[in-house]
Amino acid sequence: MTGPPVPPAGARALVVTVSDRAHRGVYPDRSGPLLVEALAALGFAVPAAVIVPDEQAEITSVIRAAADAGTDLVVTTGGTGLGPRDVTPEATRGLLERELPGLSEALRAAGRDKVPTAVLSRGLAGTVGATLVVNLPGSTGGVRDGIGVLAPVVAHAIAQLRGDTDHAAPSHAAPSHAAPSHADPSHADPSHAGPSGSGAGHLPPSGRASAAGDGAG
Repeated sequence: MTGPPVPPAGARALVVTVSDRAHRGVYPDRSGPLLVEALAALGFAVPAAVIVPDEQAEITSVIRAAADAGTDLVVTTGGTGLGPRDVTPEATRGLLERELPGLSEALRAAGRDKVPTAVLSRGLAGTVGATLVVNLPGSTGGVRDGIGVLAPVVAHAIAQLRGDTDHAAPSHAAPSHAAPSHADPSHADPSHAGPSGSGAGHLPPSGRASAAGDGAG
């Protein structure tokens, strides 16, 4: 089967894990490394995930710095739910110059059939200059669902942002090989599984948290 479209040469991505507890080292970040691996499999140059606490100013700062550095794609994981410390959408919204509501709605819809509470994710998608920014939930299940949505369209989006209007639009659905999905019965994970948030980091490696609430805060 033909794989997902390949991003333009030299395309760079950054993963930002938003999680109080992962930032404090209470438990390891799991959603961030999963995203790094998946984006690298799609053809992006991706460094290790950056972990920040659920602080609006810090989230905004790292996204802005990545955009200023010419990063093509920034994907955050965590902080998109309804918990008191879930501020990733607020940190992102003030930076966005053009929102992509169709993409954010597709990301929510991807997990809806498996986890009804996926619709409660408040993640945004849009552009900061020539950088595409996407908020994903903090759960490993939400990350896998998100990659399944991004894989067939993100290369085309990056090409357009670079000014390549002749870039062929994807004509096939991408396989989700980048973020392999196991039979994850625990695809449910409320937004901040704990008082200070983060759900994704404390999941067992085989567990799949919900796309719904979030998790990595």
